[in-house]
Formats: sequence, C-alpha cells, structure tokens
Amino acid sequence: MTLDVVTNASLAPASEALSQTMEYIVDVIVASNDVLVEKESFKVLTTYLQRIVPVIKELSRKEISNSQSLLAAIEILNREVNNAKRLTRECSKRSKVYLLMNCRKIVKSLESSMREISRGLSLLPLASLDLSSNISEDIRILCDNMEKAELRAASAEEEVLEKIESGIQERTVDRSYANNLLVCIAEAVGVSTEKTSLRREFDEFKSEIENAQLRKDQAEAIQMEQIIALLERADAISSPKEREIKYFTKRKSLGTQPLEPLQSFYCPITRDVMVDPVETSSGHTFERSAIEKWFAEGNNMCPLTMTPIDASILRPNKTLRQSIEEWKDRNNMITIASIKKKLESDDEEEVNHCLEQLQDLCEQRDVHREWVIMEDYIPILIELLRSKGRDIRDIKSHVLVILCLVARDTDHAKERIASVENAIEVIVGSLGRREMKLAVRLLLELSKNSSIRGRLGKVQGCILLLVTMSRGDDIQAAKDAEELLDNLSFSDQNVVQMAKANYFKYFLQRLSSGPEDVKRTIAKALAEMELTDHNKASLYEGGVLNPLLHLIEHVDYQVKEVAIKALYTLSTLPKNGLQMIEDGAVGPLLDVLFNHSSSSLSLRETVAATIMQLAMSTLSQESGLTQSLFLESENIFKLFSLTIFSSPNVQECILRTFHALCQSPCGTNVRTKLRQCSVIQALVQLCELDRLNVRANAVKLLYFLVDESDEAIIAEHVGERCVETLLKIIAKLPEATSSSDVEEVASAVGIIAKLPEESQFTEWLQDKGAFPVILNLLQTPRQNNSQSIFKFWN
Repeated sequence: MTLDVVTNASLAPASEALSQTMEYIVDVIVASNDVLVEKESFKVLTTYLQRIVPVIKELSRKEISNSQSLLAAIEILNREVNNAKRLTRECSKRSKVYLLMNCRKIVKSLESSMREISRGLSLLPLASLDLSSNISEDIRILCDNMEKAELRAASAEEEVLEKIESGIQERTVDRSYANNLLVCIAEAVGVSTEKTSLRREFDEFKSEIENAQLRKDQAEAIQMEQIIALLERADAISSPKEREIKYFTKRKSLGTQPLEPLQSFYCPITRDVMVDPVETSSGHTFERSAIEKWFAEGNNMCPLTMTPIDASILRPNKTLRQSIEEWKDRNNMITIASIKKKLESDDEEEVNHCLEQLQDLCEQRDVHREWVIMEDYIPILIELLRSKGRDIRDIKSHVLVILCLVARDTDHAKERIASVENAIEVIVGSLGRREMKLAVRLLLELSKNSSIRGRLGKVQGCILLLVTMSRGDDIQAAKDAEELLDNLSFSDQNVVQMAKANYFKYFLQRLSSGPEDVKRTIAKALAEMELTDHNKASLYEGGVLNPLLHLIEHVDYQVKEVAIKALYTLSTLPKNGLQMIEDGAVGPLLDVLFNHSSSSLSLRETVAATIMQLAMSTLSQESGLTQSLFLESENIFKLFSLTIFSSPNVQECILRTFHALCQSPCGTNVRTKLRQCSVIQALVQLCELDRLNVRANAVKLLYFLVDESDEAIIAEHVGERCVETLLKIIAKLPEATSSSDVEEVASAVGIIAKLPEESQFTEWLQDKGAFPVILNLLQTPRQNNSQSIFKFWN
C-alpha cells in the first residue's frame, strides 16, 4: 500500500495527489464515528484532519508543479492518513475486548500518525505556493499543535489494564476478582453485564488468538492466553459444569498422597514455606517480610553468605512463587478430596478436627470453596447439622461456618445447599439453638438468592424466630436477623407473618405507601388478625390510623369495609379508642354510616359496630380528664334516627353507643342532648319490639333518660303496652343468666319506678300482679339493683 501511494504521488500531478489525500481524510472522519474504543483520541485526530481540509482545498485550486518537497509532503500525508484510516477500520470491527487490551498501542499509533502528518505539513513549500498569509499561519499553528499533542488511553481502560496486569502477576486472585474485572471490562467497552453477553464477548476475544498466531506474533498470543486464563475464573465465562470437568480431570492426575515441599520452597530465615519470595542482589531468595525485617534491623550482609548486598534491590521470584502455588494447590486439592470420607466417622473428635481443616481451607481461597462443592460435601454437611442425640455443638458450628463461606460466592452454591432435602428447614431449626448466630448469618446469605428467599418465609416458625432474634441482646445477630427480615419483606404474606409476630415495620409501610391492591390485602389481614393489646397499641403508635382513614374514602365498598374492620379491631383496646376519637376517626365513620342509601348492609353494620366500640372506650376515661367531643349536637339526632329504619344489628350498635356515652364522663351532656331531641317516644317504641337485643338495649338507654326526666313526660310516652313489656322483662329475672340480662331487668324496674305515683298505672300494676314480681326481685341476690327496686317499692 505504501509503495502504491509513493508511485501515485510521483507520477500524478500534485492536484490529483491532493485529491486523494482529501478522500483519505474524509474516509477517516466518517469511519471514526464507528470506533469501539478510544473515541476521544480518534476525535482529537479527526479535529486536526478537519482543520487540514481547507489547506488541501486551497492547494488543489492552484496550478502547482510537482516539486520534490511538495511530493515528499504529499507522500507523508497520504501514507499517515491512510494508516489512520486502516486503524480506524480495525477499531470498528475487531473484538471489543481485544481492542481494549491494545488501547495503549492504538493511542501510540494515533499519536505517531499525528506527528507524521504534522511533519508532512511542515514540508509543504509554502513560500513558493503563493498561499495567503492567513493559511500559512494556520498551517504553522496546526503543525505545532499536532507535534505537541499527547494522547492517553481513557482512565477506565487504564484501570482495566492495571487490574489485568495485577491479576496475571498475582496467581492467587479469586473468582470475585475475575467477576469484578469482567464487569469493569464490560463497562469500559460499553456492553451489557448480562452473562450471555459477557460470554459472547469473551468468545470473540478468544478467537483473536488465532489471528495473533497467524501473524506469528508470539508475544501477543502468550499475553492473550494469560488474560484468558485469568478471565476464565469468572462465573460468566465458564459454567459450573465446565469448571467441574476441568477440576476432576486435574484431580485424577494428581494421585492421593500430598507431596512434601521442595527445599527451595523454604525461606532460609524463617524456615517456613515462602508466600512472597524475593531475590536479593546476592542471588539468594527469601520471604519478603523476613528479609525486609533483616534490613530494618541494620543488617547489610546476605543472611546466607554474609557478603555485602544492596538492600534496595528485591526482585519478586515469580517462577518460584508459581511453583509454590502449584504445590499448594495440588496438596489442597488432595486434602479436600480425602477429608470427606472421614466426616462419616463416629469419632466426634476426628470429625471436629476434619471440619476445622475444611473451614481453614474455605477461608483461604474461593477456589477451595468451589472444590468443596464439586466434591459434593454439602449433603454430608447438612446431615451433620441434622444429627441428634449427641453433643455436637462444635461440629454444627463448624458446619454452619463452612456452609456460609460456600454460599457467599455464587447463586449456584446457594442453590446446591437449598437443593438438599429439607436443608432450609434444618438450618431454620438451628435458629432456636445455641448456634443461632451462625444459622441466621447463613440464612441471610442464602436469602440473597431470589428462589431461596421465596422458600424461607414458608418454613414454619422462621419469621417468628427471626423477629425474636431481632430484639435479642446479641447486636450482630439482631442486625443479621433484621436484614434477613428486610430481604423477606418482598412477600406480602411474609409481611403479615411478621405483623402477627408483633413486627410491624413493613406492614405499616405497605399500608401507607403500597399499591391499592396491596393496601387492601394488608388491611384485610389486619381486620382478621388476632392481636394482643400490645400489638394493637404498637400498630396505633406506628401510625396505622391515617392509612386506614384514607382507605375508608375509597370508592370500592369492599376496601372501605376491610379498613373499617381493621379500625374495629384496633378500637377494642380502650386506649386506642380514645386516641382514635381525638385523632378524628369518628367523623369519617359517621359519613359512611349516614350515607346509608348507597352503602351495603354489612358495611353499615361494620361501621356501626366500630362507632359503638369507640363509644365504649370513653367509659375508661377518668372523671378528671377533658370530656371527649364524641358527637356534635347535629349528629346526635341523625345517628339516633337510624335506629328506626336500620337493621337490628345497626339498631343494637347505635343503642349501645348512646348507652355507653350516657355512662361516660360526658354522659350528662349526652343525656341532655338526647332528651332535647325527644328520643324517649322512639325508645318506648323500640322497647315494645320483639327483637330481644334491640329491646334490651332500648330499655337500658330509656332508663338513663327517664331517670332525670319529669313525670309528666314519662306519663305522656310510657303507655300500658310498654309497661306490660317491662313487666314481662322483670318476670324473667329468675331465668337471667348474664349481667346484661340482670341489667335489663334493673333498668325495667327503674323505668317503672319513675312512673307517677298517682297515675292510672298504680292500680293497673297491682291488678297485673306486679308487686310479687318486684318482691321476688328484692329477694334474689344479684348485682346492686336494690336502689331502683326499693325506689319502686316505696
């Protein structure tokens, strides 16, 4: 290609050669848009090339002869622009990973082309070309800028290359290092970090080795093989099955007996096998930390030969280090394979010793943990955890630590543990034992896998044990338990279980900010949940009221109903009921109840029951407390009027509501307002009904109102039919079995006692045989009803 360019430049007129230069420049500018790496560096180049274009155009318009200096300049320009064109196309087609690995070369090549282009421009015979002074000055500045321009690989690319170099030198880098490196590569070249995408990019990179071998670039091929060996440790590059095949192929070639270390592996100073061997200027190798300590103590002689050495020269002995690592790997592989059989021993001491060995190996490197999985240790470890009848607490502790170490590396490892029959249940069972701290740590690790996380909450007792641990004295165990509960909170069912265990954090979050269907589910669960008084108090203190009041305003009656049922459940704790009244819960409930024309019967009954429960909570107030404004004056008549047209259940709840309010610290005001609303006549009618529960509560409420009313009003409304009903109630006293029944009888007696003494009823009552009934009531040991009875008798 270079020869063609030179020939064309020599034979063709200068204008034609310059036209060819223009074509090359345009090709480079267009192609640079598609480069896969070093976009900024290519942008710098194309910016300079664009500034050259006006110069070339100006020269093309002039009739200039093919002078030697002009042709030399054009030859350099065409050659270097053409080289840039070729590089640009390569950087648009080759493997992205390969280009990343060669980004420094690419940058150097671009930098070299710019300098050569600058040299070519400087060779133009500007004085003889009759160019304007502006163009001549532009060329001079352009040449100067291009000569001084320095290009650098992108920082992300440099970071990747440094990680690769470090990983190749450090043979003990683990899988997590390779995984992280692969992600960095993906981000640097702009590809997805999804496994299939990473595997595809890696396969394309591997194919570049053949190209290097065809080019007989042995150095590049070796470097690429080292990079491939490093990246193959990543999960996305090779499947567990592929690694397992590779492992057993190697392990079967090793034999069964560990090898003693070679003499050269020992440090002459420490007498231990070296970890980081370094060579001194004397040619002898020592453990780095040992020889550095030797020098720090003021020694400047070789520890072996006692000849002077340069303390500043310490060269890593990479060959020896590699040999030591290979020896360690071989022996560790044999050790891991040989321990498994010993774990089936009945000798607890031997089993414990083997587990200590295994734990130590698992703590050293992730590849050891992978070998443990490949050797199928997990079912054996789970079986040890399942063992009963022996004091094997230490054994179980070692097992949990090993499983946790194994689980933390990959989803594959977690799934291998979970795939053992009842493994999750066995581990959860350990939450209730002394090794619970280790068990919760293992479960926390396993919960990072979505499929296992879905199973954990279904294990009986798991969430209850975790909630208990989260409140324990062990800070780390409590923290792990809370984090695990957080992982399990993805499931609404798990959240409900947590709430049943008095852990309401996620329950309240769902109710406050979850989607509408989730809010409904949570509210329904709350309505159906059996809560202790402590639970109810905790929920209310956690802010449950406002989300429930918000749901009451929902257009869906089913949503309204579950929210009101939840409020009913909470209001059964008097402390909550009082607070709900103060926090404004009564108004929204009354709005739903008064809108009876569009509400379902069950919804109205639920609302009425909740209002009744709130009213009953006022009975717990001390007389010195501020009276609660449960009902505004205008709502008293509206609420009472519902006793006329509503279902028996609603009637009963409303009557009990007023009965409770009449006995509360604000009872005097309520009784006064009820009498002002002229409800006595309506109560008399309700007392004459055959509906037992409605009648009983009407009688009780009527007694409260007539007790403070004048006789004229009572005589006006209480007729013979009502008195007959009251007498029938009194006559049933011997059959009364509950305090409520006795209270109804006493109320009936109290009402009769309020009848005017000179009224027409006195004689009528005597004719009806009322006095023996009352006398019988006096002689029956019941609650403190004597005041009402004696009042009548006198």
